[in-house]
Amino acid sequence: MDSDFFSHVVLWTIGAITLIGGVGVVGALFSLGRNANYNKH
Repeated sequence: MDSDFFSHVVLWTIGAITLIGGVGVVGALFSLGRNANYNKH
């Protein structure tokens, strides 16, 4: 396999994992914020 192609695959994989993780963190914080606001009232 070409090393340049392999490095691109690794970068895309890391980017995809980071993106999914970031979305998951934002979703968790959003749901926590909604629960905190809901519990206040």
